Amino acid sequence: MADCVDLNSDLGESFGRWTLGNDVELMRSITSANIACGFHAGDPGVMRETVRRAKAAGVAIGAHPGFPDLVGFGRRNMSASPQEVEDFVIYQVAALAGIAAAEGLRLQHVKAHGALYNMAIRDRRLADAIARAVAALDAALILFGLPGTELLHAAEAAGLTVAAEGFADRGYEPDGSLTPRDRPGAVIHDPDNVVRRAARMAQEGVVTASNGRDIPMRVDTICTHGDTQGSHELTRRIREALERSGVTVRAVGARPSLRT
Repeated sequence: MADCVDLNSDLGESFGRWTLGNDVELMRSITSANIACGFHAGDPGVMRETVRRAKAAGVAIGAHPGFPDLVGFGRRNMSASPQEVEDFVIYQVAALAGIAAAEGLRLQHVKAHGALYNMAIRDRRLADAIARAVAALDAALILFGLPGTELLHAAEAAGLTVAAEGFADRGYEPDGSLTPRDRPGAVIHDPDNVVRRAARMAQEGVVTASNGRDIPMRVDTICTHGDTQGSHELTRRIREALERSGVTVRAVGARPSLRT
């Protein structure tokens, strides 16, 4: 059983006059915030306000870079060369790091968003591009990714610390990949089931895949999506369940040890 786990959520995904998610409430339960950097969502004002909210709540912050796809919310696969990926990851992470510095904070981690994340867990060239970008900016940053995937292998090869990530509200395929969002069962809507799945990841290191069988899922951090309806209440319930079971909920950067 894990004695300590991080809870992260994707925040700062509003844009201009358009509002998404309940960031204020989520900050009360999470320990790490993945902040959109303006390509798939967010804008400079939203980024700065989200950093300020995280600071006030004592929540660690990380960059959440994605494909340049506001219309598709970064969830559509795009054709981009490794050099392009490296460049726009540097651009986005550096932008958030600058805003964080202006507020007296440093970034804890980087977590790729949406299609970029899902493509990089399989494509080593894209994974290497993300890892190079992160290492070039700050080798102390922690890179989040699905356990056992090319993304984490690339991060380790680049000398980065990694955090294996599980998704409480997403379905899994038997190979450990996330169920594509265009398939039934991609998003778990039953709150009780989501809480159970998160608890099993932390306590047993397993999750039930789409074929009904348990697969290994040993994680350092568990994600709930800020754009999921009722995510703030769901995340509160997950944290309460973990703490009742004896699991300490703490940001990955504050843990005494983390797998590398």
